[in-house]
Amino acid sequence: MESSEIQRMISEGIPDAEVYVDGDGSHFIAKVICEKFNGLPLIKQHKMVYATLGETMGADIHALSIQTYTRKSWEKAQLFKVN
Repeated sequence: MESSEIQRMISEGIPDAEVYVDGDGSHFIAKVICEKFNGLPLIKQHKMVYATLGETMGADIHALSIQTYTRKSWEKAQLFKVN
């Protein structure tokens, strides 16, 4: 699976999100910035992202690291280069 396909799936599943995905074909890192994450526990944020990928998890995607941010937390992470 290509990073661009994962990015498309997440973007379609969470339409107002800004999504960045990088990987090697089976192991990926997804960075998802969305205001819908505001106030949600991290586990619920990650479940939102996993839900967009459906059956590809464990089949085409063997490992996925998810980093979720609100716009404010993303901007703060950029200041400290923590991304």
